[in-house]
Amino acid sequence: MDDKRKELIRAVKFTLFSISAGLIEMGSFALLTAITDWSYWPRYLIALTLSVLWNFTLNREFTFKSASNVPVAMLKVAAYYAVFTPLSTWLGDYLADTLGWNDFLVTAINMVLNFVTEFLYQRFFVFGKSIDTKPGAK
Repeated sequence: MDDKRKELIRAVKFTLFSISAGLIEMGSFALLTAITDWSYWPRYLIALTLSVLWNFTLNREFTFKSASNVPVAMLKVAAYYAVFTPLSTWLGDYLADTLGWNDFLVTAINMVLNFVTEFLYQRFFVFGKSIDTKPGAK
């Protein structure tokens, strides 16, 4: 299979797994919204954490087919989220609680930002040198 086709398939897989992670994030956010009276940020952080764990696990195994050291890959992803999480939490809290934007719209905006930046980060930094190194990946 040529490289362009492999990259297209990789992008489609990442998108589909991200959609499933988005459903987990939005579903847990909606559930927390329905059963708590918490402000935006704790609902968002819990939902984001659940989706990140799901997405990392699936993408490492099936999208990037990486045999890299899992703890190292997880630390690299944690570094991404050490930057993304505070920025997106602050942005979300500001838009939702200060400016009065719809909580679900704000969460969707953060999800799109996360989708684009995380794909690039994982593709080129986390798994860039270990893509398709899992036995049977080629």
